[in-house]
Amino acid sequence: MTVLRLSRPTPFKIMTICALLVLAAVSMLFTTAKAYSHGYVEGPASRAALCKSGANTDCGAIVYEPQSLEAPKGFPAAGPADGKIASANGAFPKLDEQSATRWSKVNISSGTNTFTWKLTANHSTASWKYYITKPTWNPNAALTRDSFDLTPFCSVAYNGAQPPFSYSNTCSVPERSGYHVILAVWEVADTANAFYNVIDVNFTGSNPVDTTAPSAPASLAATATAATTVTLSWNASTDNVGVTGYKIYRGTTLAGTATGTSYTVTGLTASTAYTFTVKAVDAAGNESAASNSLSITTTAPPAVDTSAPTAPGGLHIMGTPTSSSMMLMWSPSTDNVGVTGYKIYNGSTLVATTSGTATSYTVIGLAASTTYNFAVYAIDAAGNQSSASTVSGTTAASTGAPAWAPNTAYAVGTLVTYNGATYKCLQAHTSLTGWEPSNVPALWQLQ
Repeated sequence: MTVLRLSRPTPFKIMTICALLVLAAVSMLFTTAKAYSHGYVEGPASRAALCKSGANTDCGAIVYEPQSLEAPKGFPAAGPADGKIASANGAFPKLDEQSATRWSKVNISSGTNTFTWKLTANHSTASWKYYITKPTWNPNAALTRDSFDLTPFCSVAYNGAQPPFSYSNTCSVPERSGYHVILAVWEVADTANAFYNVIDVNFTGSNPVDTTAPSAPASLAATATAATTVTLSWNASTDNVGVTGYKIYRGTTLAGTATGTSYTVTGLTASTAYTFTVKAVDAAGNESAASNSLSITTTAPPAVDTSAPTAPGGLHIMGTPTSSSMMLMWSPSTDNVGVTGYKIYNGSTLVATTSGTATSYTVIGLAASTTYNFAVYAIDAAGNQSSASTVSGTTAASTGAPAWAPNTAYAVGTLVTYNGATYKCLQAHTSLTGWEPSNVPALWQLQ
């Protein structure tokens, strides 16, 4: 009889089989990832496309997958958050960096332009929409909904059809000048998402460069003057395209910039004369003539307060001392500026600091049948302290009351001690942790 013997697999064969399995898994993952890649605008080249080509630098991972700028659809009501529009809600945060010089720009002209998408997965499509920044947008601020005209200048319904892998829309681009951003949105029909591509463009040709400066700001005035600050306001300028901001000058030095019509200049010197002017600027960098010149002298620094309050009047022990507490009472002190508090001392030990409106304080935690010497001082905001008002008092004999304890039944009128003070029960109850006498005045009265 012939016996068939099966050879035992060698370690080399086992390693080869494992390697093939790993390669198969990687291949499946790659195929799946590719299936979920979608598309981007390649003409005029989007910000992501120019990252892929190397025209834009320091872009992050988008250079490997410009087709992956996917976020919830429904812009502007939904979609990527403000400040994350270019990155499709923060997936590729480098794309959200925004300034007038950060990105390469594609030259276009107003009027008829064709936008071409390169699709890697040609999904069933709901629509294609194109938005453009406002004439007055700020190229040095993060892209938000307020940057854009939220009515698309081009909207193409696609009604669920499947586009080709290279798809184009021909649109009429509005009149603009200089640098602007176009937001292209591909809304997919069979998912909850859309693809968002921003295109950095520079308008040339039929749309000449803006060389007209805004009008000069009018009626520059100071609305508030202090020792180290001045708040300025002025009337808005006008421009053929749009004013984007204002520059505030202190003499010939730029003190700051503002997008509105007011600004507070800080870091000034008291009792010093300054001259201010304001100039308006537009998106093209044109700067207006100066506003009217405004001369301001800052106020003198506030005088140093060296006057102490008067001593509290009529300091006395109010009522009958208990075995563990005494109530101090006094008449209010006066001050050239204002009393801000009172310091209460037991001998040389500071017991408490009250508000400037207080005229009494109960000292607790005292020992029974003991004489104490108290002092009260008034203080002001500058730290000046009055002379002392003093009084002495003797606590009552010990009540012999037990210490308060949790999970104990107490009847009305029962006396207990807690933290050196004596309390009387006001309502019958069984105590719980957290119901310490000092915490629940509805249950306990300080004696």
